Amino acid sequence: MTLLIPGAVMAQDAPGLNGADTAWMLTSTALVLFMTLPGLALFYGGLVRMKNVLSVLMQCLVIACFVSILWVLYAYTLAFGAGGDFVGGLSRLFMSGVTEDALWGTIPESVFAMFQLTFAIITPALVVGAFAERMKFTSMLLFTALWLTLVYAPIAHSVWAADGWLFKKGLLDFAGGTVVHTTSGVAALMCALILGPRNGFPGTPMAPHNMTMTVAGAGMLWVGWFGFNAGSAVAANANAGMAMLVTHTSAAVAALAWMTCEWIRFGKPSVLGVATGLVAGLATITPASGYVGPGGAVVIGLFAGTVCFLATNFMKRSLKVDDSLDVFPVHGVGGMMGTLLSGVFASASLGLFSGQGYAEGMAMGSQIGVQLIGVVAVALYTAAVTALLLKLVDAVFGLRVSNEEETMGLDLVLHNERGYNL
Repeated sequence: MTLLIPGAVMAQDAPGLNGADTAWMLTSTALVLFMTLPGLALFYGGLVRMKNVLSVLMQCLVIACFVSILWVLYAYTLAFGAGGDFVGGLSRLFMSGVTEDALWGTIPESVFAMFQLTFAIITPALVVGAFAERMKFTSMLLFTALWLTLVYAPIAHSVWAADGWLFKKGLLDFAGGTVVHTTSGVAALMCALILGPRNGFPGTPMAPHNMTMTVAGAGMLWVGWFGFNAGSAVAANANAGMAMLVTHTSAAVAALAWMTCEWIRFGKPSVLGVATGLVAGLATITPASGYVGPGGAVVIGLFAGTVCFLATNFMKRSLKVDDSLDVFPVHGVGGMMGTLLSGVFASASLGLFSGQGYAEGMAMGSQIGVQLIGVVAVALYTAAVTALLLKLVDAVFGLRVSNEEETMGLDLVLHNERGYNL
């Protein structure tokens, strides 16, 4: 029957195409999209109050649609088109040249472009957690478009494109410690600071309205993350297998570490603590997942569960910063910490970088220096541009709904719907 399908024959006969790699990357792409829809949407949706659950689901759903169109039109070429040190050229504008015969390594370039699109979707979707329950829908759309164009695409090019300046410098970021988690975490912090806290914060209790939904979403994130990290090997090989193992290990260790910290601090372990801890472990191992072994994953998981727990409590209780769903202390702190630890625990036994364990034969100290440069550069650039974009959007549409609308809830005010009809 395959002889009756010309496309199938062409795919089999294309020189350099690897069927196993392609099959794994198709699977990984579906898994990463599954992280946002429905994983992140449910995780965030359960954490907000009942009157705002649909607004969060709507934001994640529409971001997936909106970013997809922008990616096909121009964002893909800005991120991965051949260009300069900081941004790609226009060779792939409107997906020009991304044909059935075009390859990216051993897989079709169409599959690579789609895989990277799922990363571009989840990164601004993560930022939603910082301004949940108070940002205008129109403002969210404009901010997302500008942020994807001016923050995500240039940083993705700088870190992952062969001609990007951080790539050439030797930065180790296997699956997005800087590109995804540092950018989303720092952007979330700027959103929280510029928009200000929700009405009543911190005095009014704002407990999650549906922990069952949140735990279901956390489980989906865990499963989808295997595509996120192991898929970043862009091949069905031993590197992908090790990335999957260390990803799972770090998540499990971080969940238990967070639970233990919470148990000691508050006297009881919570389901929310375990769910948040496993996400912190996943975020922190992401940049290191292709470079460390199981031992390094255990240590990174311990750091993730402990440090992100302390950062979350410090922001909420001491600094009184209303990052609604703890995006910065979990993804921002975790992503930056994991990127730095990549330079510490990069394992020569994995056979990467000519068996030396460090980019271009660097010693550990030199590699940590490169990691630090990458983290600082990405964080500062993201903070500055995000702040400017928020001010611009505020001048155009205004960032926040009114106090009365916030009290009524965004589901009714912005979408004329209720999450539950009980």
